[in-house]
Amino acid sequence: MSFTRAKAFTAAVALSVLALAGCTSIDEKTAQSEQLSGPGENAGVLYDQLPQAIKDKGEIVFVGDSHPPYRTVGADGKTVTGMDPDIQQALSGVLGVPIRMEVSSGLPAMLSGMLSGRYDAFNGPVKATPQRLAEFDGVQWLTSRTSYLLPISGGIAAQSTDELCGTRTAGVIGSITEEQAAKLSDWCASKGKPRVEFVGLADTNATLLAVQSGRADSAALTQSGAIDTAAAQPNTWRAVAQTEEQGARADQLVLLSPKTNNLGPVFYEAFKLLFSGGQYDELVEKWNLADIAIPEPVLNPTATA
Repeated sequence: MSFTRAKAFTAAVALSVLALAGCTSIDEKTAQSEQLSGPGENAGVLYDQLPQAIKDKGEIVFVGDSHPPYRTVGADGKTVTGMDPDIQQALSGVLGVPIRMEVSSGLPAMLSGMLSGRYDAFNGPVKATPQRLAEFDGVQWLTSRTSYLLPISGGIAAQSTDELCGTRTAGVIGSITEEQAAKLSDWCASKGKPRVEFVGLADTNATLLAVQSGRADSAALTQSGAIDTAAAQPNTWRAVAQTEEQGARADQLVLLSPKTNNLGPVFYEAFKLLFSGGQYDELVEKWNLADIAIPEPVLNPTATA
């Protein structure tokens, strides 16, 4: 990237940081206060690899719904806090172009929005499947482990996921938690126990309300999401974690981008730099992701249905 372009990008990023200062602050209940280190000598090094359409547009547009701690959408429906702003800032630093977030709702809408060209990428949490990787490039940077939130007072007395057989769990339709709840249900059946009934809802807030209203016995969340929620409401929720025997860590979580926009390989190179430069380790530590971290990113991992 030329010196003039580098200066322009630095100015653009500075303006973006100022503009987003109110919506990327770290929630004190869910993260340590320090920011990730900057790109250093890797600043903007991948700009020349970006598709011309992205260079012409001057930004990359991510889409996301409310899914703490990845993203918490504010009351205005636009302000986003959480882990994704950290990831986007790190990727922006090495790609040499600003990244902007738009809020949507529901996985089908986000996938179709990317295929139509409205959005450029989605960071999940979403599982790599053969069907998705037929249309999207996926960069794996985490695995998956599901935890189930139960009310501290009232509700069922389960002390482990073994005791969730025959109960109802609420989760987001089409999410990784729905698939892992199905794995837990299969495990229950293999042990001669009643299956877990999945109550599919639109977003995380709806799943928590379902438990509080008695429509479900537990709420299935990603482990990081369960940690976030339990920390934010310490006298309300307790969590039990799905075991590897029950299907935890079996799924590959990916950042998706349409194959048609040719961003996938560039995102992969960007993640390689975040891993080698230490920013990935900082992010994993900051957001309590050690249990689901991986040693290196993978482009289009071999996926199971």
